[in-house]
Amino acid sequence: MNRFWKTTLNPDRYHGHGKKPPFFEGWYFKLVDPSTEHRWAIIPGIFLSGDPHTFVQILDGSSGASYYHTYDVSDFEAADDRFAVRIGPNRFSRDAISLDIARPEQTVQGVLSFDGPTPWPVTVTAPGIMGWYAWVPFMECYHGVVSLDHAIHGGLEIDGEAVDFSGGRGYIEKDWGRSFPSSWIWLQSNHFDTVGTSLTGSIAMIPWVRRAFRGFIVGLWHRGQLYRFATYTGARTDLLRVTDGGVEWVLSDARHRLEIEARRGRGGVLKGPTTHDMGKRVAESLDATVNVALFKRERGGDEPIFAGTGGCAGLEIFNAGDPAFIPQT
Repeated sequence: MNRFWKTTLNPDRYHGHGKKPPFFEGWYFKLVDPSTEHRWAIIPGIFLSGDPHTFVQILDGSSGASYYHTYDVSDFEAADDRFAVRIGPNRFSRDAISLDIARPEQTVQGVLSFDGPTPWPVTVTAPGIMGWYAWVPFMECYHGVVSLDHAIHGGLEIDGEAVDFSGGRGYIEKDWGRSFPSSWIWLQSNHFDTVGTSLTGSIAMIPWVRRAFRGFIVGLWHRGQLYRFATYTGARTDLLRVTDGGVEWVLSDARHRLEIEARRGRGGVLKGPTTHDMGKRVAESLDATVNVALFKRERGGDEPIFAGTGGCAGLEIFNAGDPAFIPQT
């Protein structure tokens, strides 16, 4: 089996072996302690274009402060047969991370392990969250969900403060390709009253053979079942509205309807890839809230399946004012 097949069927692995610039790849680890007072995003990655480098990007979801720690490309190593990445003295996998960052602007040391990762299901016809689009070799940006929800054990010392994450919840996803999209909305929460329930979703402008379309992928994991709404499943967006306060989004397919209302929180600014640099300035919140309602569609009226509010939610809204992304009314 060639490398393309192996990485497509294992989206958590590094996809950059043998790739030519422009190329980027990054993993997103969301960490929330049991008190929910400490919310962090740890983003290891590599950028191969313009000024090639590898990095560990960190967002403090409580203060909004962000840090971008760069390393030489030679400091990057990735296994070929599993998700195992090293950036300098820092190590990352589906089951654990080990951080040893000692910079004037920030220090972070410690080890965290993850118990019970819940990956997005992978099949030959739908290898992960992108469905059959994962097999298309010319996509601008690919997306993967490594774990929808898991428990965290261990702690970190951040700028001299010990933070115990044991008993907290985590989430892991990733992106790779040539560039982030021109416009997108992304949201995620696995802090509902029902432990293990997780929502992740994104909608973006997707370049496609001399044109572009607005594609989306949403998954609600609840009580061991994944409810999927995506362009490739035949679902549709019935309503998408962006306001100063957040996002309203209603999706449906032949069997279900999903209502989402996300409210913005305090944000920090992250770097995102273009084809020539890490020049996108992406505002992200880790203290947004997401109201979710899932219904089963019935002739006599929709039957409620789940309703809840997710806290410690991640929310990004980038260039949503583009009329091609959300037509103005």
